[in-house]
Amino acid sequence: MTKLIQNEMMKLIAKKRLIVIGIIIAVLVALFTYAQFKQVQTQREKLGTDDWRTILQQQIIDQQNRLGSNRLSDEWRKQIQISLQQNQYYLDHDINPSEPGAPTFMRIFLENSIELFIPLMVMVIASDLVSSEHSQGSIKLLLTRPVKRWKVLLSKYVTLILAISLIVAMAGIISYLISGLVFGYEGWNAPVVTGFTVTEAGIDTSNVKLLDLWQFLMMDFGLVWFVAVVVGTLSFMLSVLIKSTAAGMGVMLAALISGAILNNMVSSWESAKYFFMVNLRLTNYMSGSPPPIEGMTLLFSLMVLFVWWLAALFVSFFVFTRKDIY
Repeated sequence: MTKLIQNEMMKLIAKKRLIVIGIIIAVLVALFTYAQFKQVQTQREKLGTDDWRTILQQQIIDQQNRLGSNRLSDEWRKQIQISLQQNQYYLDHDINPSEPGAPTFMRIFLENSIELFIPLMVMVIASDLVSSEHSQGSIKLLLTRPVKRWKVLLSKYVTLILAISLIVAMAGIISYLISGLVFGYEGWNAPVVTGFTVTEAGIDTSNVKLLDLWQFLMMDFGLVWFVAVVVGTLSFMLSVLIKSTAAGMGVMLAALISGAILNNMVSSWESAKYFFMVNLRLTNYMSGSPPPIEGMTLLFSLMVLFVWWLAALFVSFFVFTRKDIY
């Protein structure tokens, strides 16, 4: 098994896709760092101060003004009310929600990448692991070895898990290194509030906990990794079912993009909460953002994604070990 995994890793490295993914992450992080820097600079020029309390007070005033508009939909109104209540909580308890520094940027980057960007990077690797053997004609040679089919597929899946772990690690390390050049590398012990519970009346702060940023980041990384594994396993299943890499990537890309759209439109479609793509924003539960559909919780989304992962893994091994190769 070890030799099979080494062989799969060598094939993956030879394709240089991990290098390309690393370059893409670095370019996007550089762009986001510049955008964040310009935003901070604009706020400083507008308000004439770097004091986070003054900035937060202005955000609260802006949100109150927006709530006075009659053009807001009920969903947007509720989101603004929740954000306003959170900002007021930060102000009342003297907690800076945007402590400057690379660790804060890394947290924001991960939370904004969990639904689409990192899954897309994982999909590029996973969609090609099995289907490429068909397109290159090496599948027959691979299965003529005196090794059981499930072991061959397991080696590919273990390789995928290693690649996913590397992609998530690269996203964290690259975002920290590049953003630190602008914002500094300190801030690991900055206080972060978690435990906001969204209710019909707004937010419930009875279960709020104060964590150091490094502790919060560990949980963020765990959730991002889990989402990446689920999406990677589903892409892996498509790679087994569909011989064409392009077709498999197209199906998964359509699912991910539709999920990003559905998240803003499915509040009244309750059964949509069982779609895997509606449950990808796990980090939103940590920050207290309202779920796409009322009643959804972190545990519920984790269970839904786990069922999709288990089903995709079962289908992959069941089909691969039984289908005819021609």
